[in-house]
Amino acid sequence: MCRWAAYIGAPIFLEEIVSRPGHSLIHQSHCATECRTAINADGFGLAWYGERPEPGLYRDVFPAWSDPNLRSLTAQVKSGLFLAHVRASTGTATSRNNCHPFVVGRWAFMHNGQVGGYDALRRDADMLIPDALYGHRKGATDSEALFLVALAEGLETDPKGALERSVRRFEALARDKGGAPHLRLTAAFSDGQRLYAVRYASDDQAPTLYHRWSLRRGGRAVVSEPLEQDEGDWLEVAPGSFCVFEDESVRIEPFAPLGYAAAA
Repeated sequence: MCRWAAYIGAPIFLEEIVSRPGHSLIHQSHCATECRTAINADGFGLAWYGERPEPGLYRDVFPAWSDPNLRSLTAQVKSGLFLAHVRASTGTATSRNNCHPFVVGRWAFMHNGQVGGYDALRRDADMLIPDALYGHRKGATDSEALFLVALAEGLETDPKGALERSVRRFEALARDKGGAPHLRLTAAFSDGQRLYAVRYASDDQAPTLYHRWSLRRGGRAVVSEPLEQDEGDWLEVAPGSFCVFEDESVRIEPFAPLGYAAAA
């Protein structure tokens, strides 16, 4: 599975999260400890917010540890809100268009997890994307499809509800045409003002998710794995949770796609 890290707070150099910590995202790309595979070498990506509403985006297919351009970029670019991802493919090709984060307008989205039996339901998943958004479908991943369906479901005005509705639709496809595990995800996404994150699975194996406020940085990191092994104040997010991070505040609410369906 993939590894990712996001940050919101006072502007810092991207390397403070991506490359400098002892268990930085680049370190996790070849030495991950909290997923099934230690190697995440099927590409990487960065989305960062600056002076404009739309984020900057840099993605490539190299292993994150082997790209000198990535280290140079993260050493020079400062941002108060960014998302970074190292990819381990669950079946789709290693290509730039399949690397996270995915960006549409001011929204950036990245995901770790899987939709069970995605190859068998990929066409059905694409059909969930309305024509108005299908032009943004550049790759072939379940992650990008989920993002575009969430946009169609109202991500702009109702981030939690839109993602719940989207996850419910993908999980229903996996139960009907795919296989187990039907759906596992941790995802982070942003509109340039707030950072959102979710941890969910249709079984009891939801991918890990942590967050931590740093006084030194003046901001919060939200990650798949803690960035330093000797920092004991990382807070683990429980499965079935939707998080909203804004300034120093944290709001965590239940995330229950199937519960939403029952109530609808």
